Amino acid sequence: MHETSIGWENLRLFLAVARAGGLSPAARATGSSPATLGRRMSALERALGRELFVRRDRGYEPTPEGRALMDELAEIEARILRLTAAPAGGARPLVKLSAGTWTTLFLLERLDEIVGAPPDIRLRFIAAESVLDIPHREALIGLRNRRPTETGLAGRRLGAVNFAPYAAPGAPARWIKVVADTPSARWLDREIGADAFCEVSTPRNSLDLALAAAGVALLPTFVGDRQAGLERVGETIPELAHEQWLVTHQHDRHLPEVRRTIDRLCAIYDRTAR
Repeated sequence: MHETSIGWENLRLFLAVARAGGLSPAARATGSSPATLGRRMSALERALGRELFVRRDRGYEPTPEGRALMDELAEIEARILRLTAAPAGGARPLVKLSAGTWTTLFLLERLDEIVGAPPDIRLRFIAAESVLDIPHREALIGLRNRRPTETGLAGRRLGAVNFAPYAAPGAPARWIKVVADTPSARWLDREIGADAFCEVSTPRNSLDLALAAAGVALLPTFVGDRQAGLERVGETIPELAHEQWLVTHQHDRHLPEVRRTIDRLCAIYDRTAR
């Protein structure tokens, strides 16, 4: 939306600034930056031909015209909330979460913790090795291997990820190779090339074969260490160590269902990191 538009988004931001009494607290509540809010409030005043705020060192104080607009918009806001509220007993809000194969496997084992008891969200896992486009809402939450750098995204570091070779006791020392465009698959391809016992195109199948004592699989330690039938058969690989980040859009992270999901995911990672 263009910043000079008198659309509902700008009016909603006006309410946030007026209620918070300043740009910084309103920025924390809306996910917009103080600079963006300041520009939008100035543009809104020009478009309406009214002075809505008295700018002070310690904040923004609504003028009488600003307070009158607040009163009018409060009624409109209440109507919008009533019209868009989910009906009682209706469908739970959908939260789309994208992650790689291993993170998806880790989270599926903790599904009840994420959806709540009783469930208050409908969680859709999108397991993909590629990075989905959060700005265009292909997913609401993404678990990524790096800090987000795209404009409008927010991130939280969840912890470190390491990879090591795993095998069942007594399994033959032969590699199970994953043919995929991932750092771990590329590393293994460089190390062993065509010298692999078996190749699979889905990372999860390498775990299945390792559990069946067919050979050695390269796995993240947060997966391999939790498999009762596997043990490490080598050191972690420094080249594959990386951070894991939870990523979402600045605006989406304030949606109640997204906020709940983020809090639960972070609690899971905080607990398992101890």
